[in-house]
Amino acid sequence: GEVTIDLIERNVSIKGTKIALTNREFDILYLLAKSPGRIFSKEQIYDIVWQEPYSGDYNIVMSHIHHIKDRGQSGQAVLHTDRMGHWLSVQQKFKQQSVM
Repeated sequence: GEVTIDLIERNVSIKGTKIALTNREFDILYLLAKSPGRIFSKEQIYDIVWQEPYSGDYNIVMSHIHHIKDRGQSGQAVLHTDRMGHWLSVQQKFKQQSVM
């Protein structure tokens, strides 16, 4: 499947269909998309996306991951999770537009 991430508009489309994501969910998906196949732990995701060291429970990361999966699964795996961590394994495109 194809994932298009528009960095200017901060929206995501899967096979041409836009999916609604919160800002944090967008940031998590963008992080994973920048390094397809790389496995990130929930601790790494928290540190990078929240831009602060761990300060409590990482369940908030898992909650966002589940929301992304629920909203983005169109009968096809887009975001993978196992006990090692989380990763994106589909073809993605980044749409960058210059702002005038």
